[in-house]
Amino acid sequence: MKLKTSEARSRNMSAIKSKNTKPEIIIRKALHAAGFRYRLHQKDLPGKPDLYLPKYKTVIFVHGCFWHQHEGCKDAVTPKTNTEFWKKKLNGNVYRDKENIIELEKMGLKVIIVWECTINECSKNNEITKLVQQIQRILKNEDK
Repeated sequence: MKLKTSEARSRNMSAIKSKNTKPEIIIRKALHAAGFRYRLHQKDLPGKPDLYLPKYKTVIFVHGCFWHQHEGCKDAVTPKTNTEFWKKKLNGNVYRDKENIIELEKMGLKVIIVWECTINECSKNNEITKLVQQIQRILKNEDK
């Protein structure tokens, strides 16, 4: 495996979007097709959730497994170069996520986190409908 120069890695990392990612768009389209209406990136809510469903008092975060360190996921690795920087950065993301969830729940909102690997796996197996049905059960208090 060829190691990237720090300039190349920096260019790659800076090109990664924080909004309107492919997994986020997949979830948005599927939820919309199922009749759910939402607001995007609600700035006045902690963490600017990817989706806010006011009718259900629920927010949905579509988390990248690397950036939010999905526990047990093969994509939640720490880069082998500049390790201390990345540990601090990624642990900070995880801490901020926990703080945002606490604040959102204090506001009476339900929080759903959908992981990038789950969306990718469901997409690959044509099971996005099943994922949306699971979200629907959570929204309608049929599943905790």
